[in-house]
Amino acid sequence: MKTARQELDIINAYEETGSMRAAAALCGTTHKTVSRVLARRAAGQRPGRRRSPVPGLAEPYEDLIFDKVKSTDGRITAKRLLPIARAAGYEGSARTFRRTVAEQKARWKRLRRVYRPWAPSPGEHLLIDYGTVTRGPNTGLKIFTAVLAWSRWRFVRFTRDESLETTLRMLAECFEAAGGVPAVVLADRMGCLKGGVVANVVVPTAQYVRFAAHYGFRPDFCEAKDPESKGAVEAAVRLAKSDLVVPADDFDGDLSVANAAAVAWCAEINAIKHSETQAVADDRLAVERDVLRTLPSLRLEGRRGVARKVDKLSTVRIGSARYSVPHRLVGQHVEVATVDDRIEVWHDGDLVAAHRLVAPGETSIADEHYDRPARRPRRAVRPRTKTETAFLALGETAEAFLRAAAAAGTTRLPGHLADIVALEAAHGRDKLIAALARALEFRRFTADDVRAILAAGPGAPQPTAAGQKLAAVLPLVPTRSLDAYRADTLRQVA
Repeated sequence: MKTARQELDIINAYEETGSMRAAAALCGTTHKTVSRVLARRAAGQRPGRRRSPVPGLAEPYEDLIFDKVKSTDGRITAKRLLPIARAAGYEGSARTFRRTVAEQKARWKRLRRVYRPWAPSPGEHLLIDYGTVTRGPNTGLKIFTAVLAWSRWRFVRFTRDESLETTLRMLAECFEAAGGVPAVVLADRMGCLKGGVVANVVVPTAQYVRFAAHYGFRPDFCEAKDPESKGAVEAAVRLAKSDLVVPADDFDGDLSVANAAAVAWCAEINAIKHSETQAVADDRLAVERDVLRTLPSLRLEGRRGVARKVDKLSTVRIGSARYSVPHRLVGQHVEVATVDDRIEVWHDGDLVAAHRLVAPGETSIADEHYDRPARRPRRAVRPRTKTETAFLALGETAEAFLRAAAAAGTTRLPGHLADIVALEAAHGRDKLIAALARALEFRRFTADDVRAILAAGPGAPQPTAAGQKLAAVLPLVPTRSLDAYRADTLRQVA
């Protein structure tokens, strides 16, 4: 679309040259454009003016669309609005209607709120939020971020969850790092801190209220789905993801390594000039620390973790994984806390178990938590006949022989056992047990094999354990030296 000045240049060029193509070449346009400009001049239109656009098919219904968008807080869709517009007489296409709805939603957003800059006061607000690493080798880690609104001092740490205990621990560490407590802690509507919502007013949990009373701050919450109210901490989360997480290698699942990197990053970012305040955050914190509230002498000892009941397997379940605890605590309630990259189990104020974190579905077992060391599952033998009872009465050797014979698939095993038991009367108990041990070593499981071993007696060759060298006794023969095979020696013999 040409401006009034460009149209006047086109008209003057045409009057001087008398040719549409020549005027187009001088003005850098096409002869068709020159023709349209001259036609509008002949019709009496002023340069730069256009005819009023043709109203769209959905234009008469814009007020109806805007009212519906406003009444539903911008949540109604064009698909839901289209039948209402059809009933009101709209005859255009669904695509045109969707475009009009998008325009009215944009108009409603512009009129919804009038923004004005926020001027924070020193020592007044601390903004906190969580972020989640969604890409790369550190996917799944949580980023706890806190920002003092006036000094723009930032605090970043990594965690594995967003539980209440973890959040309170991070807040206490943040207060200690800042050297004081702000008047208000402004948080998103975190599920761990929120006990309920009544008439859009957030009710904090009782434990969070006790924590706030201990440190002397007032808990506050943002509006739902309103990132504008805490844009500073949102920006800090994005900055931590881009500068700290993305360039980093895998932390190998060790939160101590991740948090060491976070401490170094915070020291670096707080020591440079902030783009908004044009001042160093550490310098402004030194000024703000004078108006921060004094830290209490001791940390609040609240609940250490989530409550769990020890099951009959002497384990607790958290994060879809199982961790063992001392068997004396079966049926009792314990507190399970996630600290960095380990699980701690507390009971009555005592640490009773500690495990490294394992993946979901896995189990971490400590043998000292049970009354005996772990053993492989083994089904007991239970004799049912007199023959079986008599055979197993021979002791552990007979039981091992029976299990090995069954595993080898020995046919007619009950008959063989009866014949072996009958051999005790002729050869004695000790010799029969020794023969069973020998048969077990050679993997021979029939009664004839045991009978042959008994008949051979103690002079039979003893078996050699697998992997040992065979001991062969060779006869001694006279030897000759290599010199006996020299050519001159052989000629002398010849």
